[in-house]
Amino acid sequence: MNDATLLGLKPRAFEIFNALVTAYLGSGQPIGSKTLAQRLRHDLSPASIRSNMSDLEQAGLLYAPHTSAGRVPTETGLRMFVDGLMEYSPDLVTEDRMSIDGECAVRNISVDELLEKTSRTLSGLSRCASLVLSPASNAELQHFEFVPLGENRALAVLVRMDGKVENRLIDLPPGVPQSALVRASNYMNARLSGRDLTAATGLIRTEIAAQRAELDQVSQRLVEAGVGLWAGDGAADEAVLVMRGQANLLDDIQAGEELDTIRQLFDELEARENALRLLDATTEGDGVKIFIGAENKLFVNTGCSLVIAPYHDSKQNVIGAIGVLGPRHMNYARIIPMVDYTSRAIAAVLS
Repeated sequence: MNDATLLGLKPRAFEIFNALVTAYLGSGQPIGSKTLAQRLRHDLSPASIRSNMSDLEQAGLLYAPHTSAGRVPTETGLRMFVDGLMEYSPDLVTEDRMSIDGECAVRNISVDELLEKTSRTLSGLSRCASLVLSPASNAELQHFEFVPLGENRALAVLVRMDGKVENRLIDLPPGVPQSALVRASNYMNARLSGRDLTAATGLIRTEIAAQRAELDQVSQRLVEAGVGLWAGDGAADEAVLVMRGQANLLDDIQAGEELDTIRQLFDELEARENALRLLDATTEGDGVKIFIGAENKLFVNTGCSLVIAPYHDSKQNVIGAIGVLGPRHMNYARIIPMVDYTSRAIAAVLS
């Protein structure tokens, strides 16, 4: 028994609803009875179609925006269509698959670079905004290095066992020799490797406090500065959100009021607590999740939907999510398999 039957709708209304939503997703505009009469196989008069549209409106599946004679699906109606009526192939078209595979085939890049590349590709293919969510990495540490950048600056590079690379700029005291950077790096590597950040920094600080570090004064200051980059400001607790293609979404919005709402949404998504909350909602169960409008409070009154899927590490632990943020009339049939394939491609690389 389908949802339309449960709502007391006749098969003819069910067919009209299906045709109307399909037309709406193609144009993003309200659909009127004349348009539906041309699309339907049956020879129905516009009056008969309008009568069925009225039944659909009373059932909470359609509504008339402003004073338009056409109708668009409500969020409830769109959800019913996406979950049960929409026809689509789970297999990605060859061109899209090759574009995604091309980014994931690049070797010797960091996880951050991989996510950046795939996010840009997903935005370009979908013609919507894309986003990547990842929590702070709790992986054990693998390598640390000070890379000199001129006379008084260096790049502190921290590599985790899951491949995540974190870089921080650090100011150096005048006259620090290259040998001191090497000694400090070697000392930190011996203590960091195989430990998480909390355990490693605790060990280093204990040794320095007990004067067991066996470092000269300059190297010790470098070690203390390096440890402080990650352990002193709560940076390890930060979630990471990368958004690309926001202009694609803004170009689809016409009204100034809606533009302000979308810009506010971008700001809210970049807030760490909202990013983590969205990641939690995404990882409840497996596979692609679809949030339509007010189904997630972040998207209330934005006219947006989000198609998003988690990606996993080699142990099948969820370590992030990637998705497409677009208008309610986005091409779900194309974007759902696209997001699903991208998440699995990322997981394959990380494994």
